[in-house]
Amino acid sequence: MNPVRMYTTQVCPYCIRAKQLLKQRGVEQIEEIRIDLDPGQRQAMMAATGRRTVPQIFIGDTHVGGCDDLIALDQRGGLLPLLGA
Repeated sequence: MNPVRMYTTQVCPYCIRAKQLLKQRGVEQIEEIRIDLDPGQRQAMMAATGRRTVPQIFIGDTHVGGCDDLIALDQRGGLLPLLGA
């Protein structure tokens, strides 16, 4: 399974929803990067994605986007193949 990395904050309902969906699809481990605890990581996230909002989700080297993007990818049937499940 491809590794999943997610930029998050502690109180973010979209982050929680994205993690729930990933776990439902068999992801056991998510590398969480808390930008509320490390402002330098926010800058790194913005440089990598061009976006300011969380979550920002990467599966392997692919930037999926945010929670809505993840849900749309799943509904199109693209999430499981990207996960390599």
